Amino acid sequence: MDDQSNRQIVSVPGSPSLHAHRADIAARRLSAQDAARTALAAALAPPCRHAFIRRFDNLALATADALDRMHAAGAPLTPLAGAPVSVKDLYDVAGFPTTAGSRSLRDAGPARADALAVERVRAAGAVLIGHTQMSEFAFSGVGINPHYGTPANAATSALDPTPRVPGGSTSGGAVSVAAGAALAALGSDTGGSIRIPAALHGLVGFKNTQRLTPLEGTVPLSSTLDTVCAITRDVPDAIVMHELLASRRVVLSGRPLHAWRLALPRTTMLDSMDPTVTRAFERSLQALRQRGAQIDEIALDPLLDMAGLMTVGGFAAAESWAWHRKRLVEHSAEYDPRVLQRIQRGESISASDYIEMHQARARWIDRMAGLMHGYDAMLSPTVPIVAPELEPLIANDERFFATNALMLRNTLVINMLDGCAISLPCHASGELPVGLMVWGGAMTDDRVLDVALAIESTLRGTLAAGA
Repeated sequence: MDDQSNRQIVSVPGSPSLHAHRADIAARRLSAQDAARTALAAALAPPCRHAFIRRFDNLALATADALDRMHAAGAPLTPLAGAPVSVKDLYDVAGFPTTAGSRSLRDAGPARADALAVERVRAAGAVLIGHTQMSEFAFSGVGINPHYGTPANAATSALDPTPRVPGGSTSGGAVSVAAGAALAALGSDTGGSIRIPAALHGLVGFKNTQRLTPLEGTVPLSSTLDTVCAITRDVPDAIVMHELLASRRVVLSGRPLHAWRLALPRTTMLDSMDPTVTRAFERSLQALRQRGAQIDEIALDPLLDMAGLMTVGGFAAAESWAWHRKRLVEHSAEYDPRVLQRIQRGESISASDYIEMHQARARWIDRMAGLMHGYDAMLSPTVPIVAPELEPLIANDERFFATNALMLRNTLVINMLDGCAISLPCHASGELPVGLMVWGGAMTDDRVLDVALAIESTLRGTLAAGA
């Protein structure tokens, strides 16, 4: 279903941040056409194999041409100024089908209108490159898709030729940014689906408070937890994308690192870290403390009750069953069996079970908020392990489900908290990518981003030194 162009796609070196891209466009060192052709060339290259379900080649080049003409005519630069952006295959893009990574939706007709998030990004001058691969119906933190192929992690091949998982469910989005096919990836986060692939690729993934960004025009997994958000290269770019998606201004204080009071929860979130994550995370904490960061270790005992909130399958099972139950009558054989199994858990969840889940969550959030009070943000590893090898997880169900649960363990906390979080790369050169997660409760988004800017500045020096 690719919307392909017969025009030659040329490659221009470099893969800048959104801010650098806009500066280059403003100074006429780069055209939107050049940026689009570079991105489309990268989308065809081996690192992006299986990263896109469909490309928007003609649309991308036509959009870039129009933006260049407007710029030449004196029109003011839009916030994204022709930046290539990829779109997860659960967002409607007018004129193209939306298939949510599922074979069961392969006959979907073209969308009549953009999803509201896509509309906002397009209005800001984005050049949409294509719909990216994802875990079917966004139901996995690993990123495997048996229907259309799983993209291998684009950030680990230089260190280890063995294909590793991309992280999910925004798998193709992370690969597109890491491989230079996009400067930002529009995705979603229900239990970690932005932050996990960002962490495993050494990128930045910001999951905002859910209510701030619009879900209109998306295929749902969990209406309670689904969050519209993006993967970027750095925190300033994360702020740009969030401001566009939320249609709001982020207010930053610019306070230095030592002015923030941070907490390191010991409960659960530090368990089962592999040696690479342990080394990177502890080194990062040391670097932050050396720069004056106040980091207290605290207990968050309500984290021990997370499993109890999910005993009947959680919100994702209940709410996905409500959306899929009629489709499954005719199409169940076309679903990934691993996804189908989790959706079908929702069939046994009664209305009273569902109401009690919401009530229990509200009580749990209150307990968490009481213990987090007085701190500006929490720090944790985003994922306790580096990207695992891909093939063993494709081949073995038991290993897949155990790994999926471990990869989601830390990130899901923030979705259940109705909070916000950002994953920042914290590994050194020569190490597999590792993410450090900065997080807080509902509507603390600006503070979390403020803290993340200070932390990113410190960690960049640490990563460059390889200390």
